[in-house]
Amino acid sequence: MAPRGKQTAAKSLEDALWESADKLRSKMDAAEYKHVVLGLIFLKYVSDVFNRRRATLEAAVDDPESEYFMPSAAAKQSILESRDEYTSEGVFWMPAGHRWDDLRKAAKQANIGELIDAAMDAIERDNPVLRGVLPKNYARRELTPQTLGGLIDTFSREDLAAQEHENLDVLGRVFEYFLGKFASSEGKLGGEFYTPRSVVQLMVEMLEPFNGRVFDPACGSGGMFVQADKFVRAHGGVRNDIAVYGQEQNPTTWRLAKMNLALRGIDANLGPEWGDSFLNDLHPDLRADFIIANPPFNISDWGGDQLRGDSRWKYGVPPESNANFAWIQHMLHHLAPTGSMATVLANGSLSSKQSGEGAIRQKLVEADLVECILAMPSQLFYSVQIPVCIWFLTKDKSSAGVKSERPQRDRKGEVLFIDARKMGSMISRTQRDLSDADIAQIADTLHAWRGEPTGTAYADVPGFCASTQISSIAEHDYVLTPGRYVGAEDVEDDGEPIGEKIERFRTAVLDGFAQRSELQRRVGDLLATLEVGASE
Repeated sequence: MAPRGKQTAAKSLEDALWESADKLRSKMDAAEYKHVVLGLIFLKYVSDVFNRRRATLEAAVDDPESEYFMPSAAAKQSILESRDEYTSEGVFWMPAGHRWDDLRKAAKQANIGELIDAAMDAIERDNPVLRGVLPKNYARRELTPQTLGGLIDTFSREDLAAQEHENLDVLGRVFEYFLGKFASSEGKLGGEFYTPRSVVQLMVEMLEPFNGRVFDPACGSGGMFVQADKFVRAHGGVRNDIAVYGQEQNPTTWRLAKMNLALRGIDANLGPEWGDSFLNDLHPDLRADFIIANPPFNISDWGGDQLRGDSRWKYGVPPESNANFAWIQHMLHHLAPTGSMATVLANGSLSSKQSGEGAIRQKLVEADLVECILAMPSQLFYSVQIPVCIWFLTKDKSSAGVKSERPQRDRKGEVLFIDARKMGSMISRTQRDLSDADIAQIADTLHAWRGEPTGTAYADVPGFCASTQISSIAEHDYVLTPGRYVGAEDVEDDGEPIGEKIERFRTAVLDGFAQRSELQRRVGDLLATLEVGASE
């Protein structure tokens, strides 16, 4: 974790960049402006990575001790302009004349929009993995040279360049920060491409994807993968410890995900194009070790009428009117025999009995697939203000079945319920956020319950968490609402006997009634006096 001072500086820089960029938006809709801004951030990033590699090569060709040493200027130039010297190191090739410095020099020209479009075209042409990904509509009338030139100047700031010199990942953080700000600006529509960072961090910390195949069948802009990559590196791993697979049905969001992951240097298989996970599964043979997703809530037009006999519905045919249990079973279908998954769902999934949902939920519980149910606070998401829940499921709860670097106990026949509805704090009038302490408390509770070496033994906490036998869940008709199992929070004993406390409350209430009656009498007397005075 970065020192707090650096985190604060980075955050203030991100705020400043956003304020500068937002001032240039004028009357353009946030959904349109988003692609304009994020495309330029991406272009700046790939140019800076290219320049850093070029600087390394420039030093090498002048160093007699280096294998790259070249005595002639022509030979040196041939190395510096060799595409393979960049792509072999995972660096995108930037064609001459289309690099950030070229655009910066032309930022105030009337044809800057055409120059940016040409740069995007050239980069896609020379880097096939980016083909069809980058935005190429900067020459629109509503994008004035002042707007585009202003954005180029904004992302060429010296304080940004200084931080990039220390860590190129700063532009990745800026990209992610802007995604969140645009999601907030777009409200409900923003929730379709962005899951708040604290929610993603919580899911990843609880799931612990140390290594293996990670899959998100509704990947949005790729935030789950970015956080999973951070988790791996924070625990001493390397990027190649996980292999990333995803799918996204919205073409513009799919392109955002490709840019977001390329910014992070994450080699992800998002399929050859966008596609509907239910009707056009792009990874039919994938069996992932970890699945983490925030699919669309309660969607009714998911194509269920075309999939009645689908092999994925092992635990029951999902209703055509709601895809919640279609998502769960789609993910289970793609889960490896020792795999684990986490998915955000509407709270209705915990208790609904309509259209066979109760029967599907019962079969999932009886198959011992449900590991943990987490009730979340309201106002965490841009797309919905109501509380939601997170389901954690696993194919094998035995101590030998876990794919993790941490030993776990046998949890067969048990389910952990966590009620976190009171956690988090409001960061705006409409938005709640979970703190690092909140995330740690929730994640550590699950880890301790699993028997991981956390240093703290698990214990039920009334009002917060409870380890429950499947037999007890059956007694509650397989309803999985955590509040039914965690009970009420313990109230500190003040030493006053309950009988005396009731009598004290009774006396206080009766005294209150008496005081109100006396007040009413006095007001009545005063009104009578006023009426007599008026008649005289």
